[in-house]
Amino acid sequence: MAVTDEAILKIKEMITSGRLSPGDRLPPEKELSETLGLSRSSLREAVKALEVIRVLDVRRGDGTYVTSLEPRLLLEALSFVVDLHDDRSVLEIFGVRRILEPSATRLAAGRISDEQLDALSALVDQADAAADIEALVQHDLEFHRAIVASCGNDYLAQLIDSISSNTVRARIWRGLTQQGATDRTVAEHRAILGALREHDAELASAHALTHIAGIEDWLREAVGATG
Repeated sequence: MAVTDEAILKIKEMITSGRLSPGDRLPPEKELSETLGLSRSSLREAVKALEVIRVLDVRRGDGTYVTSLEPRLLLEALSFVVDLHDDRSVLEIFGVRRILEPSATRLAAGRISDEQLDALSALVDQADAAADIEALVQHDLEFHRAIVASCGNDYLAQLIDSISSNTVRARIWRGLTQQGATDRTVAEHRAILGALREHDAELASAHALTHIAGIEDWLREAVGATG
């Protein structure tokens, strides 16, 4: 399990055990990091992630508080962290994506139009300028959806889209907890786009495989899978 994920689960345990309640202020960073046995950088990343899912409220110049949500809603917000680590179905979904999307990208390389390539390029530029991880993941979905839509097989495109929509939560969590994930995603999208512009089917497929496999590798580590 990644160190940031460990920090998040430790903070969750403080909330579920009653050591922290809705509205409570967290101890100072130095004290909390020592209590949890974590580095201050890992703790900061965990706090940032929990702020995004509305578990913590960071008030500049005042401190960090558990939100005023009632305990049930707090636990619902935290539950997806635990689900991500316990549920192997998401890992299996990425395995299916790894099989299907490189093939769809290979088909797209021979059929994609200049207009479709320009639209893809605009999506990559938007992703590069995304304000937050949720916006980046939305651009990621649109980028892959546009590629498979241009492959000329509507059934395959619909199948991949339905599968991909079930991976949004994992992709957001990767962006929050894996250092460099955002820059890596944009760079890999540009590599796929470059191969598509050259209509190089094998290279486009290889880049798509690398892109999806990288996320799958991260997820495998996150759920503690062995293969």
